[in-house]
Amino acid sequence: MTENAINEPVDTEQADVINEPRLWRNNGWTARVIKNEDDEGWAVEMIKDGEAEPALVGPWTMGRDKKNPKPLDVSAFQTLIKTASEVLRRHEHQLHAQLHRKLTVDRENGPILISLDIVPDEDDPYATLSAEDADGQQLAQVRVGPNFKLNAASAKAWIDDEFRQPE
Repeated sequence: MTENAINEPVDTEQADVINEPRLWRNNGWTARVIKNEDDEGWAVEMIKDGEAEPALVGPWTMGRDKKNPKPLDVSAFQTLIKTASEVLRRHEHQLHAQLHRKLTVDRENGPILISLDIVPDEDDPYATLSAEDADGQQLAQVRVGPNFKLNAASAKAWIDDEFRQPE
């Protein structure tokens, strides 16, 4: 809560809520109906608060006059939030899968879990290659290039080379 010019409490969350036919803002999201640049129709973009780019852009329904867009409403806004949130969640999962890989190599003494964790630093990207036994005890950890390819063959070769720094 903040105070307005005459020192009355103002609910800042309510002050940020917008419910207009082509612009809705609430619950950390903004939906904006825009002219579709690719054709004569309309599109809607969903932007999460604090983000510069929309999480979702999709076609929007024409209104009854077949010229103007259908106005946003509560139901449509909630559906758009759900859809945009799922898009972001999928993107995060995909990014996580690209940056963190694991595989298991079976050995005489039991399985060895090999992990590659990439740190996409703008100035000095790198990855950490590590090995753990079945009990979770770390056997080795080395720093490798962010382009190191972890696969069954490279993991086996690293183990066979007694966890020395891969070339």
